[in-house]
Amino acid sequence: MVKELRKSQRIDFERGVDVQIMGIDGTWRRACRMLDVSEGGALLQVQGSVGDLDLKEFFLVLSSTGLAYRRCKMVRVNGDQIGVLFLKCDAVKKKGASPSARRTPVEGVG
Repeated sequence: MVKELRKSQRIDFERGVDVQIMGIDGTWRRACRMLDVSEGGALLQVQGSVGDLDLKEFFLVLSSTGLAYRRCKMVRVNGDQIGVLFLKCDAVKKKGASPSARRTPVEGVG
């Protein structure tokens, strides 16, 4: 990928890190290697075809249990490599609190 277009410093992984991409609705998954990462995005090497996938918005699953993930969109393709941009959750930023802090208490519980 063109490194001159990058806005933030990247961390390169010599061998890559095994990750997966998954559709927002959970109907598809693809194994990938994360080749580099920054605060705003990552470069992934995808195993298998991505031509039939909806990559407007998807999850980058960083852990085998699925507990660590980032919401992404694809911004460029170069062969088996895709550049992704991490999407930010505006609702959390605007509210200034975690999702658990915004929950309303249930009457009779507690």
